[in-house]
Amino acid sequence: MTTLTAQQLTLPAADLGGENPLPPLAPQDRLHRVANLAELPPQMRENIEYGELRNALPTLDQDGYDRKLVERALPSLVLENAHLRATILPSLGGRLYSLVHKASDQELLYRNPVFQPANLALRNAWFAGGVEWNLGSTGHWTGTCSPMHAARVDGPDGTPMLRLWEWERTRNLVTQLDFWLPEDSDQLYVGARIQNPSGETVPAYWWSNIAVEQSPRTRVLVPADQAWRFGYGSRLDLVGVPEYDGIDLTYPMQHQRAVDFFFELPSEEQPWIAALDAEGNGLVQASTDRLRGRKLFVWGEASGGRRWQEWLSPDLQGPGYAEIQAGLARTQLEHLKLPRATNWHWLEAYGRVSVDPASVHGEWQAARRATGAVLEPVLASLAERETEWLKVIDAEPAEQLVTASGWGALELRRTGWKVSAGTPFAEETMTERERAWLPVLGGRMPAPESISAAPDGTLVAWKELLEAVQDDNWLIWYHRGVARWYAEDEEGAIAAWEESRRHQATAWAVRNLALSTNKPSEYEQAIALVSSDFAPLFVEALDAAVEQQDSRLANEIYQRASDEVQAHPRIRLARVKQLLQTGDAAAAQALLDEGIELPGVREGANPLAEYWQWAQRELGSFRPVPSRYQFGMSGDS
Repeated sequence: MTTLTAQQLTLPAADLGGENPLPPLAPQDRLHRVANLAELPPQMRENIEYGELRNALPTLDQDGYDRKLVERALPSLVLENAHLRATILPSLGGRLYSLVHKASDQELLYRNPVFQPANLALRNAWFAGGVEWNLGSTGHWTGTCSPMHAARVDGPDGTPMLRLWEWERTRNLVTQLDFWLPEDSDQLYVGARIQNPSGETVPAYWWSNIAVEQSPRTRVLVPADQAWRFGYGSRLDLVGVPEYDGIDLTYPMQHQRAVDFFFELPSEEQPWIAALDAEGNGLVQASTDRLRGRKLFVWGEASGGRRWQEWLSPDLQGPGYAEIQAGLARTQLEHLKLPRATNWHWLEAYGRVSVDPASVHGEWQAARRATGAVLEPVLASLAERETEWLKVIDAEPAEQLVTASGWGALELRRTGWKVSAGTPFAEETMTERERAWLPVLGGRMPAPESISAAPDGTLVAWKELLEAVQDDNWLIWYHRGVARWYAEDEEGAIAAWEESRRHQATAWAVRNLALSTNKPSEYEQAIALVSSDFAPLFVEALDAAVEQQDSRLANEIYQRASDEVQAHPRIRLARVKQLLQTGDAAAAQALLDEGIELPGVREGANPLAEYWQWAQRELGSFRPVPSRYQFGMSGDS
């Protein structure tokens, strides 16, 4: 018997906090820039050059989280039969948090014992563990820490199926996930569909990121003899599998540095990937042919990689995790073209596999063949299972379990696009936040009486409607500026924000002018227009002043901030840099010795180690960087 139940998952969890209302105008970090494009196959090069996301608008950054773990209850939906128990987190991007094989009592995924966001996603907040579903653009998707609609659907075999869906706002795509656990099945099936309801071709990107526990004898098996290696040197290089650089790359813990391997699967091979332990037991993920990409990611065993794992799982016990992944393209650096009014779908299978350990840890070709032979029944049945699933892919939800955002309903009101009845975006899902935009459809946008609250994230796809609004006030000019900036009309954006300031000086338009014109002096007016405890603006303003080495402005910003904001980790970090710039290395070192914990330290960035080394050089000292400040991604800091 298969059951679907709503439960509370209680675990130590940080507070996710609210969104940062300041629009993310700066381009996305190019952590994944490819330096050797000219050397790559033409189709791969074309895909890498296509579809880059300028920034994550209209979504706003989620950077308000902390690192204070307290017991919290997270809503979960549990799908269970006699063989497997799957726990899904609908409020956190539909993450498959846990998959337990009941007969062996083995957790098949890396189940993070805490919820601790960190700065790795397109909107900043991301957390480790389980299976994450990534739609939209290179990076962890904008919905990874946001709710999805959830409902019970009657499965093709009469068992309850869990459906999740939501509107992906940067691309205007609909993502759908159907979790299906037939009564007699030892495989969890996940049917995925991307709908492009628009009249235009849209860049498409999907990767299912699967965290698995690692050990010195964990081996990743995949039907491939070559892989594209991508490290933090920004090169894509085709290498042999399994031997590379003196190690067997299929053993995650043999790597010292963080690295990606995108496996080249022969066209005749059905796609699958497995992570098996010393005894030959572990997780396999397989799929129908649409999802052909497969990848291994490791943090590396050097101090920086280990520090990142401890950062994502405080009080980490054991050797941590690696990720095996499955995607639409050959690498995660590519986008594909999803034609207008077109849907793509595929079926994934997740389950336990046991293979003779001597074969698993033997010669590569024999290990591949042995694992593939054990998987043959699963692989052979996938097409039939997909056909069964497609019978209910458009079935209307039988029971709504979770209601997420109203952005999909708002976009359908604007465009009149049609989406599947299986993924409805009902008008009643719109909250005050979404309804605030309805007047724009009639050519109106009245300004609020108060200027103390920041405007919501601009609906940049509504640019033409915003330009046609009849009202003439600070708010409409503010939003026109953001939409123009997103459309790469930087001159028009600056003109719009100047017009907004002419109507009414607000911190919001002035901040955008400061950032877009690279004039930190503008921040002086901006911070005078907000409360002294509005941390996001003070942090950004101080960073800009320090970057320009404007000590007068930096001191003015710091003095205007409240005591609480002055204690903010990002403010303390900027003060360290300012002290180093002005020759007071001793004071900078004192702040570093007191300890600075940056909840939002960015993947690929290592400022604490850099400033520590800078201070030590100035002081003529040789104290090594403490382990708590080691976040280097390419080895030891």
